Amino acid sequence: MAPEMLLQAFDRPLLFEMETVTSRFIGPDGQPVQQQIEVRTHPVSGRRCRITFARKAEEPAADASLPPRPPGAHDRDSCPFCRPALNRQTPQIPDDWFPGGRLIKGTSVLFPNLFPYGRYSAVSLFDDRHFVEIGTADPGAYVDCFLNCRQYLAAVSDRDPAAKYVAITQNHLPSAGGSLLHPHLQVHADRIAGNHHRYLEMRATSYYKATGRYLFADYLAHEKAAGQRYIGATGAWKWLAAYAPEGFYEIWGILPGIVSFQDLAAADWQGLVSGIFNTQRFYRSLGRNGYNLGLIAIADPRTRLDLRVVMLVRSNYAPWVRNDHTGYEIMLGDMATFTAPEETATAARPFWQDPGAGDTRDA
Repeated sequence: MAPEMLLQAFDRPLLFEMETVTSRFIGPDGQPVQQQIEVRTHPVSGRRCRITFARKAEEPAADASLPPRPPGAHDRDSCPFCRPALNRQTPQIPDDWFPGGRLIKGTSVLFPNLFPYGRYSAVSLFDDRHFVEIGTADPGAYVDCFLNCRQYLAAVSDRDPAAKYVAITQNHLPSAGGSLLHPHLQVHADRIAGNHHRYLEMRATSYYKATGRYLFADYLAHEKAAGQRYIGATGAWKWLAAYAPEGFYEIWGILPGIVSFQDLAAADWQGLVSGIFNTQRFYRSLGRNGYNLGLIAIADPRTRLDLRVVMLVRSNYAPWVRNDHTGYEIMLGDMATFTAPEETATAARPFWQDPGAGDTRDA
């Protein structure tokens, strides 16, 4: 986005823009064909998405069932996150931060990332299970894993308040960028803002100055009223399909009016995990086994950016499966997906309405 367009985006209200493009050609059978493409502009980011409905039928036939377990699913011996290798092969936090060098909460263990991405970079393990199929982790371990991340980020904030750009992420399986199968979260804090931090900080501040309201809270209020993309709630967290997705089957969870991880009560972490599990089970019902998760925040009491978690499914981790990001996304910057967010919301809602819904796929 050009700088002048970026500045305009900071000041604009929430506009849900959509344009339909028609492509006309003669098909292989000699008959005229018309194909429609929706071009949507996201009201928060200003980024465009192209929904190419004609390609929906191309979705991989392999999705009729989950792929076999990935190579290495039973190889605990070479995994540095499995015990007893964990204590020998992973680094430690300085003792003046946390005596013992690691944070332990229930079955979760947190330690520094051996290959950091920023000034403060850590890994938080769920438990000692080496491989966990999508949607089958222990919810209690998931909550403990997030609580470890919160404690670590609180310590960073106390020692270095300038490292206010924080994130908790997950890459499930190599198709989503994961380097190890052993399930874990990454936790990050830095003085230098990532692109999403930088944009959202400016957008949320500009929006608050113009309206006196919070950006994601208003976005959520619109989507709940519209109803087409709203999915459901898990506690205080509200879940919806992204209006202009930047990934396949992209789902957001929003905690309106809450800006800090440190302000979340125990019930809020449990509600977050419940929604994450619902999303995972929905992805599993599609026959997919990989996903990305991201929860970013600005650790500054003056921020107006409410908490939002983003999840999107990835191509299956299996031999010869086509990646879901092509030259269109990488080079042009527009996500090209095949399914309308309204369809995503309709398909996902049963997983919020019935905790036992949906998983009929073979493991």
